[in-house]
Amino acid sequence: MELTSRSPEETERLGRILAGLLRGGELICLVGELGAGKTVFVRGLADGLGCVPGEVASPTYVLERVYDGRELDLRHLDAYRLSGAEEFEASDLGAALGDGSAVTAVEWADRVAAALPAERLTLTFEPAGADERRIRASAAGARHRELLAAFAGAARTRP
Repeated sequence: MELTSRSPEETERLGRILAGLLRGGELICLVGELGAGKTVFVRGLADGLGCVPGEVASPTYVLERVYDGRELDLRHLDAYRLSGAEEFEASDLGAALGDGSAVTAVEWADRVAAALPAERLTLTFEPAGADERRIRASAAGARHRELLAAFAGAARTRP
């Protein structure tokens, strides 16, 4: 599936749409270069989950931030500074993956993909202009494929 976002606000809106479909335990892998829109998307996820979106910041230096939501919390991880899957595993960041009371979003997930569960939703952000982003989505595992199908439908029908 591929979507186009024409502004940071639209990227946040897509995050809010996805948040409305989450049940807990999902893994959302975010891939893309610096400034591609990954953290902006997470801000929308946070807002949609009832977290305070203004508190969302890239966890590049702290590796993890946890935001309290209405029904689900948001674990926001960043693998940019990690050397690979072994360092991710040694950091214990993966300990709560699959926790049904939270959703986990991992920025730079491609750097630690071997340490992540196979079942996941992957969103790849590619700049396509000053504010425009192309977002390619794929899923592995029954729950995440179902989530992707629902997200594709909702993202294309909502203003």
